[in-house]
Amino acid sequence: MSTAPRPVRLRWTAPAARWGEATPVGNGEIGGMVLGDARGRIGLNDASLWSGTPDGPRRALDAVVAGGAGPERLAEVRDAVARQDDDEAERLLRTFEGPWSQEFLPLGDLDLDLGRIDAAGYERVLDLSSAVVDETFLLDGVPVRRATWVSAADGALVVELVADSPVSAVVRLRSPLRVAGSDPGVTDAGVAHLSLLVETPVDGAPSHEPDAVAHVWREDGPATEAAADGASGFDPAAAVAVAVRTDGAATVVPAEGAGTHEVVLTGARRVLLAVTTETNARRWWRHEPQAPRAELVALAARRAREVAASDAGALRARHEAAARELLGRSGLELGVPGDDAPVDVAALLADADDRALARVIYAYGRYLLVSSSRPGSPPANLQGIWNASMRPPWSSNYTININTQMNYWLAERTGLGELHEPLLDLIERVAGEGRAVAEALYGARGWVAHHNTDPWGYALPVGAGHSPTSWAFWPMGGLWLADHLWQRWEYGRDRDELAGRVLPLLLGASAFALDWLVAGADGTLGTSPSTSPENFFLRADGTSGAVSTSSAMDLSLIRATLERTLAAAEAVGGADVALLDEIRAALPRIAPLRVADDGTLYEWGDDSGSLEPHHRHLSHLIGLHPLHAIDVERTPELADAARRTLEARGPGAMGWSWSWKIAMRARLGDGDVARDLLREATTPYPGDPDLDAPPDGSEWGGLLPNLLSTHPPFQIDGNFGLAAAIAELLVGTGEGTSDSPVRLLPALPTAWPNGRITGLRTRGGVAVDLDWRDGRPVALRLHDVVGAGPRDVVVRFAGRSRTVPVGPAVDAAGLFGEAS
Repeated sequence: MSTAPRPVRLRWTAPAARWGEATPVGNGEIGGMVLGDARGRIGLNDASLWSGTPDGPRRALDAVVAGGAGPERLAEVRDAVARQDDDEAERLLRTFEGPWSQEFLPLGDLDLDLGRIDAAGYERVLDLSSAVVDETFLLDGVPVRRATWVSAADGALVVELVADSPVSAVVRLRSPLRVAGSDPGVTDAGVAHLSLLVETPVDGAPSHEPDAVAHVWREDGPATEAAADGASGFDPAAAVAVAVRTDGAATVVPAEGAGTHEVVLTGARRVLLAVTTETNARRWWRHEPQAPRAELVALAARRAREVAASDAGALRARHEAAARELLGRSGLELGVPGDDAPVDVAALLADADDRALARVIYAYGRYLLVSSSRPGSPPANLQGIWNASMRPPWSSNYTININTQMNYWLAERTGLGELHEPLLDLIERVAGEGRAVAEALYGARGWVAHHNTDPWGYALPVGAGHSPTSWAFWPMGGLWLADHLWQRWEYGRDRDELAGRVLPLLLGASAFALDWLVAGADGTLGTSPSTSPENFFLRADGTSGAVSTSSAMDLSLIRATLERTLAAAEAVGGADVALLDEIRAALPRIAPLRVADDGTLYEWGDDSGSLEPHHRHLSHLIGLHPLHAIDVERTPELADAARRTLEARGPGAMGWSWSWKIAMRARLGDGDVARDLLREATTPYPGDPDLDAPPDGSEWGGLLPNLLSTHPPFQIDGNFGLAAAIAELLVGTGEGTSDSPVRLLPALPTAWPNGRITGLRTRGGVAVDLDWRDGRPVALRLHDVVGAGPRDVVVRFAGRSRTVPVGPAVDAAGLFGEAS
């Protein structure tokens, strides 16, 4: 086979003037946005810094129940739906709404302020294989090199500055959170340090709730929120520390007007900074005891000093080795001539060659997941791990009617399975809170989740009692999250994990699904009330509504969850026999998906079409992607209906919607249509999303100068989704059996005739390396990645199936011969 794909390096030739031009770095715990300006500013985040407290979801549930929501009112809702009394159904369902999930908050800024730099000679390069940002510039004619990375190996953000002649600088640490204390100093070894103790609010209202108090702090919240010293209860405190080592002089001085301090550096040719954090929220996430505030500060400062005292070369080498191990598992080439020189991002965005851009987008998506999702911290949110706002769009939370799931579509597929674990941790949190919600609100077994959640496991409907049910009421969030439980098993094949973690959660999701189903007059099982996220339907009489029965999404998710629970139980044994019998009895009775007279799929059970024919959500096509219920070979009629539905929805969208459309077109084999959508999705966004984004998110998005996908505003699901969708175009997700073959080049755009992809995983625990030329496979190698041993796998190309052994490279050109 050909050589491994070339590493991807991205190049910018000017300092960032705003956040949307900065370069993201992270280790899943600490995030940074490198602006590269004269201030040397890095925007700081910590994945565990959210508003709220662990007992917030239970208190919200108690308030909703006290307001009258519960099984009896659910019966009233179902009666109103049966009468098609939309106003009454809407009124009643709003009483089930809790307040809101909590906000992901910024930690602050780190400055390594040089006062000025010569922007004319500036260059910033991000290496997507080693996860390091290298900057070069001149300071009064003196060449300066600055490198930034966030090390998972050492648990710190590191900045190394090297100048050819002595320079001066100021190191500052600031936070928009409430600063509860600071601790500066210089050690005997000459390492200076600054530490801040900060507090997060115990409640944070989303920006789309303008009448709510933006932030509630501990002294204004419930008395039970925290103990003052953090020795018991939950204390919403965090510490951030920066330690500085230099060959020049370092002096700690008061910061003017800030009540904190800064480090003044003089005569410095070498500077090493290390930033570390300690939070009680992370301790709670990891099931560790809370720490007193003084201990948080001491721990963060000590670790920062230890890292700063280390050899810079050794720190970088450890970081690069760990990053390359993850980032090097998969790579993509699309036959674009070139060398290993950095890719100029501005020129890339201006170029019409989507092959070069697709290569970058694939590598960048994987890099962003490696940077924002690691075991031990909460999963990547709407903005990954990067946020500068105290009131971020949609709280930068976990929106589980598509966005959170899309964040992780590429995890198992592109060899980053361990980065999936934070999402599984979140699912366990949500299930824990969702059991109480299912019982109290619906009289149901198992666990439920709705539209939004947060690290505290919020499982109620959101909306604060006044929001449209089209988005606020949707009790299928847990069932869609359950798809990721199943992915974990399909790709990883870990029977212990299946038995101990996946199956119990699947059983709980299935128990809720069984209790949510209602029998129709014809004996079939459906759902009521039912919504299709964020969309409205039209009735034959011209009226519109959001609440109906048996949406296609409900039926698809329930069927998939029940079928997978059975399969998981059969794989490990020992499950609840009575519940499994209920599942077997229910499955044949679940109402089928329906095709309308115009050949499209019905979105709701009782409707005449969508109020917005071009709506951004594609909820009724979830059976096509990410589920596998609709297939061009197994269910051709439904696949044709899905294609007609996509045609009716039309092109255009925002990042995540484009990504979903591309992935669906890939499943249908529509490679050239998918390429057109990809070209739309990677168009540069012309405005400043921080200034002129419409409040309803209706404007089409694109890519920001730093290649982050904007809705607008910025949402990272678009980046993750585009990378996953590109993978779908090149290798199918089959299990490698005759019923589910691994499809090679299932939707290859004709404009991509030559290329190579490595390390792409399939559902049978196999990794695929594939070379193609003139649109046909020429070399193929399958790798066992789960320890299943030697075996054969069925692969399929252009209508022909062949059996291929796992292990040796195969002459794919000879394997498939000429096209039929």
